[in-house]
Amino acid sequence: MTATPGPTPTIVLVGHGMVGQRFLEALAERGLTATHRVVVLCEEPRPAYDRVQLTSYFSGRTAEDLSVTDLAFLEEHGIELHIGDPAETVDREARRVTARSGLAVDYDVLVLATGSYPFVPPVPNKDAAGCFVYRTIEDLLAIEEYARSRATVGAVVGGGLLGLEAAGALKGLGLTTHIVEFAPRLMPVQVDDGGGGALLRTIENMGLAVHTGTGTQEIVVGEDGAVTGMKLSDGSELATDMVVFSAGVRPRDQLARASGLEVGERGGIAVDEQCRTVTDPHVFAIGECALAADGRVYGLVAPGYEQAQTAAATIASDEASFTGADLSTKLKLLGVDVASFGDAHGTTADCLDVVYSDSRAGLYKKLVIGSDGTLLGGILVGDAEAYGTLRAFTGSVPPVSPESLVLPAGAGAPAQLGPSALPDEAVICSCHNVTKGAVRGAVTEHSCTTVPEVKKCTKAGTGCGSCVKVLGQLVNAELEANGVEVDKGLCGCFSQTREELYEIVHALRVTSHRDLLDRHGCEDARGGDGCEICKPTVGSIIASLAPAIGASTYVLDGEQAALQDTNDHFLANLQRNGSYSVVPRIPGGEIAPEKLIVIGEIARDFGLYTKITGGQRIDMFGARVEQLPVIWARLVDAGFESGHAYGKSLRTVKSCVGQTWCRYGVQDSVRMAIDLELRYRGLRSPHKLKSAVSGCQRECAEAQSKDFGVIATVGGWNLYVGGNGGATPRHADLLAQDLSDAELVRLIDRFLMFYIRTADRLERTSTWLDRIPGGLDHVRDVVVHDSLGICDELESLMSAHVSHYRDEWAETINDPQKLSRFVSFVNAPDTPDPVVGFVPERDQMKPDLPLLNIGMRPAQSKEAALEGSAQR
Repeated sequence: MTATPGPTPTIVLVGHGMVGQRFLEALAERGLTATHRVVVLCEEPRPAYDRVQLTSYFSGRTAEDLSVTDLAFLEEHGIELHIGDPAETVDREARRVTARSGLAVDYDVLVLATGSYPFVPPVPNKDAAGCFVYRTIEDLLAIEEYARSRATVGAVVGGGLLGLEAAGALKGLGLTTHIVEFAPRLMPVQVDDGGGGALLRTIENMGLAVHTGTGTQEIVVGEDGAVTGMKLSDGSELATDMVVFSAGVRPRDQLARASGLEVGERGGIAVDEQCRTVTDPHVFAIGECALAADGRVYGLVAPGYEQAQTAAATIASDEASFTGADLSTKLKLLGVDVASFGDAHGTTADCLDVVYSDSRAGLYKKLVIGSDGTLLGGILVGDAEAYGTLRAFTGSVPPVSPESLVLPAGAGAPAQLGPSALPDEAVICSCHNVTKGAVRGAVTEHSCTTVPEVKKCTKAGTGCGSCVKVLGQLVNAELEANGVEVDKGLCGCFSQTREELYEIVHALRVTSHRDLLDRHGCEDARGGDGCEICKPTVGSIIASLAPAIGASTYVLDGEQAALQDTNDHFLANLQRNGSYSVVPRIPGGEIAPEKLIVIGEIARDFGLYTKITGGQRIDMFGARVEQLPVIWARLVDAGFESGHAYGKSLRTVKSCVGQTWCRYGVQDSVRMAIDLELRYRGLRSPHKLKSAVSGCQRECAEAQSKDFGVIATVGGWNLYVGGNGGATPRHADLLAQDLSDAELVRLIDRFLMFYIRTADRLERTSTWLDRIPGGLDHVRDVVVHDSLGICDELESLMSAHVSHYRDEWAETINDPQKLSRFVSFVNAPDTPDPVVGFVPERDQMKPDLPLLNIGMRPAQSKEAALEGSAQR
């Protein structure tokens, strides 16, 4: 079959990776998708995805999470995408591309974005069972399957960027991991000997074995043809069940070679400064398959994006050129920050190095300074916090001494260079070549007031993400410079943030909202009652810290009762018809038959609607406010307690049946879920908390959609944090792996108390993790490595909570004074609310919603509603 171009010119894109997708976006931005037919031939079975974040697949991100392709964008612009159908031949004379399926497309412009392929050393048995490359999602799936079924030891050939990523993946899969690198140091292209040494020590401390200065001579196989070991060039042998080759990449230029296009001596399709091939003006090449005009093949995504924009501009008859690119990069490899920028190796004449090294802490920082004081480049290992600012200063003379830029806190008062020190031409986002001036323009000219708005306007921060922190600083600085007050206060009553109020309450042992408002509130708010924002927020803070500051742990005691939201005020969830729901705690979702019967009897006796929730609980709806204490009393007598479904606190800890019953289970997930739920029950927090424990990697409990989720491994437990399954779903991130029971509990203690300490009002852990400076890396440094020295305090606060826990339902039913609030009418405590009525549906009852609109007509009793349902 042949598709021939009509009057509309046709652009054919071969390859749909990150650079290919950026090219399509550039076409759309220039209006070319409206004037051209655009056809894309993609070899992989899925549209473009984020290959930079490939390893995050092993931390719980799915192929869909990694996707960078908006299908609605393709549909809107009429782009024809053919996945799993690569180009097989190019007839340049006829200007025709033929795909594997037989589809033939005539083109006016052909753009090759075929990327690169992994280099596999030509050693014996390189294709044996157990040998893999590390390049695509399909590669990862194959590695994961083999590792889980046939391997306990893995070796990675290559200690560069991708090699360390692959090593991290094998370690995450529970394999004893080796790294074999022919060069004398790890990451030889990005770091020098000092940086390589710091990286080596840190990685070896993680339990990985590193072999540098040696190569692979042979893959040893067993009688079944599968890998059993490796022979190295230094004469040593290495026992391993799996080998992953990650020794660099080569341009995929075979299609170009076959069609007669000129390629470089070492590969790469030769192009000019407009990314047009030097052989054929109708053919362009971009990304890792292209040999740029400066004689280099660029293997980073940022230069590929620049080439994509250059090609699109040229096709649109606009002036553009690609003459070279910034090779700066910042990565977290095996949990270690590594960054290099500019002339990192100091090749410029007469340059000098400024170096700070701390081998104990795994830190190495080097700046390359020109003879005139210009910052030429640098290397950062172990701490790349200053990368965004330093890279932006590259090519200029920093306003402070070089020494102050590398010294850590406490070792010479390092300079704090804010966004205002950067020149407008400084590149903030190298992925999309966005300058500080462009970011400022987004604020001043396009009225952007938040980082997401600036991202959408400029694309800054939408690539690797390393510039997001500086981006946020710039946005706030520009808003303030333009007279826009960036209000960080909690509300009109307090100028402090929730985090600052937490510290005040904790440090000064403030036990009441009124005291806090009178002493630390805004001048015109002192002496008042506060507002509907600060009252529940401060109430939650005091409840979280109650044992530590000497406050009551019961939320309806004294002033605390007046601070609570409606649900907390009645220890139950208010429903739309004025009735309440009751959710008893069922730890881990495990319940004995006798307790199930009790719930059934209560629901029957009070005419309650029953529903099994997604959190493995049984929800009973339709209780009138005066019925709540009576229902609670029967539940408490049967051994139940409050499930806190009404509170901004721990809700549930789901579980699968684990190794006790399931043939795939590797740990007792039910026991762990019960232990965690009983430990954290009643813990008041900025927002609700949900958790789950899965007994194996099949993840039946959906732990990666929870605020903190636990997945069993053969070696212990993996802890995931920051998940959310609500309106804005987010997969949780891996915080730590292969933890013992005690280690797991300790890290969750720290994580929850750090979240409670630093989150904003009504901020879920997922939003908090994305907002907090440094994100997951900072949280890991704090709660795993104790970088702030506060872990003992966090553990002590949690211990106090656990030891002082009291069931709120039991506290209420045993106190006549507290029971007095549970009435519909204070002046007629025995009179039920007449607007609360019910009608039958599916053998149960439901709210009589029309009754709410009609008003005070007599309500149908639950008994009558149920009788009518049964008759029907």
